[in-house]
Amino acid sequence: MLRRKTDAFVRLLQTWTIVYMDHLTATAMHEALALDGTVNESTAMPGDDVARQPPQGKLPVLALSALGIVFGDIGTSPLYTFKTILGTAEKSPDAAAVLGALSLVLWTLFIITTVKYVLFAMRVDNDGEGGILALMALLGVKKQNRPTIVAVGLFGAALIYGDGAITPAISVLSALEGLNMATPALQPYVVPAAVVILLVLFAIQSRGTAAIGQLFGPMMLIWFVIIAVLGLLGVAKHPSVFAALNPLYGLSYLFSNGATGFLVLGAVFLCVTGAEALYADMGHFGSGPIKLAWFAVVFPSLILNYAGQAALVLGGAPTDGNIFFRLCPEILLLPLILLATIATIIASQSIITGAFSMTRQAIQLGWLPRLRIKQTSSEGYGQIYVGVVNWLLMIVTVGLTVGFGKSDNLASAYGIAVSLTMLMTSALLFIAMREIWGWSLLAAGCVAAFFMTVDGAFFLANLTKIAEGGYVPLILAVTVYGVMWIWHRGAAAVSMRMHEALIPVPEFMAKAAADNVPRVPGTAVFPTRTERDTPPVMIWHVKHNRALHEHLFVLRVEILSVPWVAPANRLSIVEVAPNFWRAEARFGFMERPHIPELLASSKSLGCTVDLADVTYYVGHETVIRREDGKGLPGWQERFFAVMERNAEHVSDFFSLPSDQVVEIGRQVAI
Repeated sequence: MLRRKTDAFVRLLQTWTIVYMDHLTATAMHEALALDGTVNESTAMPGDDVARQPPQGKLPVLALSALGIVFGDIGTSPLYTFKTILGTAEKSPDAAAVLGALSLVLWTLFIITTVKYVLFAMRVDNDGEGGILALMALLGVKKQNRPTIVAVGLFGAALIYGDGAITPAISVLSALEGLNMATPALQPYVVPAAVVILLVLFAIQSRGTAAIGQLFGPMMLIWFVIIAVLGLLGVAKHPSVFAALNPLYGLSYLFSNGATGFLVLGAVFLCVTGAEALYADMGHFGSGPIKLAWFAVVFPSLILNYAGQAALVLGGAPTDGNIFFRLCPEILLLPLILLATIATIIASQSIITGAFSMTRQAIQLGWLPRLRIKQTSSEGYGQIYVGVVNWLLMIVTVGLTVGFGKSDNLASAYGIAVSLTMLMTSALLFIAMREIWGWSLLAAGCVAAFFMTVDGAFFLANLTKIAEGGYVPLILAVTVYGVMWIWHRGAAAVSMRMHEALIPVPEFMAKAAADNVPRVPGTAVFPTRTERDTPPVMIWHVKHNRALHEHLFVLRVEILSVPWVAPANRLSIVEVAPNFWRAEARFGFMERPHIPELLASSKSLGCTVDLADVTYYVGHETVIRREDGKGLPGWQERFFAVMERNAEHVSDFFSLPSDQVVEIGRQVAI
């Protein structure tokens, strides 16, 4: 589960949104460059095409698995959250400050994670899938074509990338900093050790994590049990700490300490930085297992541990160093540091896996170039590896680890992106309450206003971190969003140019017959983006090769705004001319098209071609600049051309056998 400027920044987003609105009005829908071609994304309601595929397994087993995938980030936040809050507040906090800080943490966990995400957001799913991209596809594409919602959803996803690079760095550093308490002599080795751990973690991604992934759930269960026990040990020394359950302590601290109380909110927010993962990973486990794991294990453990840390401070424990590790008896400190390091590695792994999954969704929805995606396990669809994303994340994460050096410093950069993402999610939830649940404007407005007030307060507090490092995730997010925007504009420009000179099938076949174009044995398959007429690749083929196969099969691949499509509704075929079939294949944005497997089912639909003797003809467009001044700005065209040249080849993306593919090239001026 991968997350984080000012008026100028907001104006930039607004400008991009206007561009999207103008552009989408002209083009009707997003199209990603692929095939002759593209993969099309449908705006239509798929209806019976949808195939809900709920996770299989017993509820307790799925809940245990969810502990290892969903809750790593939020589960390791006690390592750095409370010490950051007290460090932000004041050097020697009194009892009112400690209870106020704890109250803010507990009620933040309850309002944002429990109420907003577990009880509200997880009730809004896109055929089983959650997260801001799935919500964007549901409200901005599937329900209606709404470019503003699409822009909001995409920028929210880009923000998650920004925060995702910080999570592994701050988590691993905060765990290893416990060594400073075990023996100060090890302090110089904390950053190098963190760098080594992160390098190894990213290096093993291409091998897959299916085997060790089975240990993630049990290891995180042990982690949550231990932090709960440690919290109980702390609470036993000062039971009155639970007075912080009264929200008045938090509100009193917030409103009676001026600017300090407001600034503390930025640190308090660190306790829920992993909350978005609950929603984003819903498709992997279903809402039931995630809710069970949250209420039965994670939420109680977090409450007890934060209360235990606060109790220690109330009892007079020093606040320098890491308060979390002060809960542990000295004899068990090294084993706890080891366990904490393992837990942070698991949390980092979850972030990396989430980045891979979100990248695939963005590619399928047409907002990123085709990237090579490696399936690392046949047992889990989510077990994938995206090399470009992996190495870019590694470079940024290691750079942040070395550049900031301490978890305290990284905490200043952490939270701004995910707080903005949460604010965007609240806005989308308002639309969902109105359109999906049918709530009245008053009811939906009140609930959404409450969520947005809370999220907005945290976002404004986090804005104060920009100069201290908060600019890092924002720059990363703007970069990712810019890549999405340019790719989308370029792909749509290519699609528009390709549609300018289409020839109806009867006219093309009549001309082929009049020109005595030879018909050779076999079947030619032409992937295309066109809904009708003759595919441009077929026209180029006849023009250059002066021949045409006896059997012609035109295939249009459509990516629907749903995660899965039922196999029975996957393929439809119509014979538009003798021995000339046009087929339409439908896939969800969580699926990867495999054309040879798809064509194997075509005979049952009345297609009589011999698929054992097939040649696939795909187009390869070389993008150049238009000379009439009507195309994209030069810098956008050049950037898009670079991405297009380095995108995964169409035949690989659609799993076409390389020895049966013929590529036909053409220059396209955009």
